This record gives sequence, structure tokens and C-alpha cells, in this order.
Amino acid sequence: MGRIIHFEIHASEPQTLIDFYTELLGWTFSRWGEVDYWVITTGGPDRPGIDGGLLPRRGGRPAETAAVNAFICTAEVESVDQAVALATARGGIVAFPKAPVPGVGWLAYVKDPDGNIVGLLEPDADAPTPEMP
Repeated sequence: MGRIIHFEIHASEPQTLIDFYTELLGWTFSRWGEVDYWVITTGGPDRPGIDGGLLPRRGGRPAETAAVNAFICTAEVESVDQAVALATARGGIVAFPKAPVPGVGWLAYVKDPDGNIVGLLEPDADAPTPEMP
């Protein structure tokens, strides 16, 4: 099966993103040897999920108007509203505002201070079907 087992975040300023994700999602970062690579632990082994890595970005920051050209990893949060508020307070911006995913929960996308998109999902089996215009 093609299950995601790892993710990587590319960072123009690694410490800025380490601080951002540590505060936003409670992740921990550990430098891997002497190379510019940090292992990201997203939770304990008793919870479902994956871990990842962070490394310096090569080739410059993506343009603000660039189409999404990467996978978006989504993290479970207790409150999308609180997570979006925290993300914007830490230098992120809203890329896709909070919206229901019927029967799943509430989803929003934010861009971190380096322009990477991260999904934030608040589980809610009663999330409604969005009204169409």
C-alpha cells in the first residue's frame, strides 16, 4: 500500500520553522548527526501518525503566487480556530479558511513563515455538508 510513512519540510530558516511547529503542534526536533537535518517527532508511539524531517531549502523560497506543487500533510488538532489563530500569531497566513469535511471534521490550511502549507483537521463526525452557492 502507498501509505505515507515520512514527510519532510524544506526551510529557508530552519530555526524559524522549528519554533513555529514546536509551538503550533508540540512537535520535537532533534538534529541528526552533524548534517543539516532535524528528525521531527510528532507524537508518542502509542498514537497513530508519522514522523518526518526538516532540512534547509535548496533553490529559494517558492513564489507567493506559485501553485501548490507538493504534498500537503495534515495534522489533527483539538481546535482548528485555535490552531489557525496560533499559526497566524507565529507568522503564518491562512491559505484555505476553515471549512467542513462532511462526516470527518473541520479543515483549514495555513502557510508557515516559509510558505509551506500544512493542513489542520479538527475531528467532528457531525461536520455538515457545505452549502453550495
